[in-house]
Formats: sequence, structure tokens, C-alpha cells
Amino acid sequence: MEPKLRVWVVFGKRLKFGDGRARLLELIDERGSLQQAAAQFDMSYRNAWGYLRDLETAAGFKFVERERGGRGMRLTPAARAFLKRYRAFQRGLDGAATRSFARAFGTDRMGGAERPPSPPRARRRQSRRRARVPIKPRRR
Repeated sequence: MEPKLRVWVVFGKRLKFGDGRARLLELIDERGSLQQAAAQFDMSYRNAWGYLRDLETAAGFKFVERERGGRGMRLTPAARAFLKRYRAFQRGLDGAATRSFARAFGTDRMGGAERPPSPPRARRRQSRRRARVPIKPRRR
């Protein structure tokens, strides 16, 4: 048992940037080709290119640029910086979620094995007896 979060950065009112789109950008950077990155996702080149145009419009900066000679693509420095910040943000949330999950569900950090719930704390028994007050003997 483990927590799973889905994290998006929303540009404007509707364009979401999440893990899938971040991975697409990483693949473009690794392979140097939008076509190869799109193929990895079973996405058409046209859809991938349209997504990038929408993303650049919403974000207000370029994410990709053609390499010299017109063959291939690479990420812009601004896109690399954004992607780095997004991944740091995502890792921070994953760490916080894991810690919170462990506190809430009582799992350990080493294997996710569940600990039995702690027994409720016993309430201190309050005596219903009245305090004994010594009775003074009667004078005769």
C-alpha cells in the first residue's frame, strides 16, 4: 500500500501540464526528435506539435527549438529550467505525501508493512466513592 498523487501545473484556465507531458518533453530532449518522442507515446506528430504550440502560447515562452540544419528538436533553456522546477516540485509533494500517509495509516518506511493500530489509551478510572472524612467522636 502506498500513496499516489497526480500533480498538474495549470496555465490559464484549462491547459494542464502534468507527468505525461513532462515525460514527452524529456523524451524530446533525450532523442532530439519530436517525431520519435511522439511515437513512444503512441501519439501522432501532429497532435504532439499542436500540444507544444498550445503549451508555448499558454506559458508565454518557447519549449522547443529546431536544431541547426533543421533536423531534430531540442528543449530551450527556459523549458529545461521549467522542467527541472516541475520535477523538484513533484518530488517534494511525493515526499510529503509519503510522510503524511505513513502517519495516517501507520506504515513503516522500509517496506510499507502495516503496523497494527495502537490500542486506545486507557482512561484513568475516576473513583465514584466519596472521599472518606474521619468522623469526630461525640462528646458525652
